[in-house]
Amino acid sequence: MKQYKAVFLDWDDTIGDFHGAAVRSLQDIYQKYRLDRFFLTFEAYYDTYHPHNIELWERYGRSEVTKDYLQHDRFAYPLFRSVAKEQLGSERIEAMADEIGDDFVRLTTEYFSVLPYAAETVRYLARKYPLTIVSNGFVEVQYDKIRRSGLQDCFRYVVLSEEVGVQKPDPAIFERALQLNRLTADEVVMVGDSFMSDIQGAINAGIDQIWIQQNDIDDSRLSTYKISSIRQLTDLL
Repeated sequence: MKQYKAVFLDWDDTIGDFHGAAVRSLQDIYQKYRLDRFFLTFEAYYDTYHPHNIELWERYGRSEVTKDYLQHDRFAYPLFRSVAKEQLGSERIEAMADEIGDDFVRLTTEYFSVLPYAAETVRYLARKYPLTIVSNGFVEVQYDKIRRSGLQDCFRYVVLSEEVGVQKPDPAIFERALQLNRLTADEVVMVGDSFMSDIQGAINAGIDQIWIQQNDIDDSRLSTYKISSIRQLTDLL
């Protein structure tokens, strides 16, 4: 395998379990805001929320929507798609979406945990390479999650999209990480779970990629390397 001088890593759902924290947070929100008035089950609410949230993050990655729009609309959208529109009215829904958004940010931080095998893998990599986090996550929570992980000393740099002014897959965020490390694109590899953000972003920047494809869906999209678990990085790197 090619020898690299540094490793770039995504954070959410690569190292930190954002999906698990998000589901727990949404379950709390479903109870607190009595969303069973509008959705028969939590699963019905989640099935409305989740695909739209993914779409918004993809649009955010293309700089088509702002952070504030994403944060508001992902919680307003399910309510407007339900009987809440008739029961509460638009003004109350808009206000509730902002309240839910604030709770969601707080709860996902409280429920944060590191994915299985992530901590030991990161520590293994840190003994061999300079590590840099490259993340689209929001500034107000990402640094706190990294601190809570106990892994902060493993990372030489943290590069967040909000601070750079562009989101993955824009190559500029990767170029910023390269500048900090004083390396060229052919000297590093990017590790991440999202093809669109992490893998396509690295491709756009001319950087090799390791795609952690964590589901069982057969996906023929190409990356430099493809693995199913972060612990397999110890065999590759």
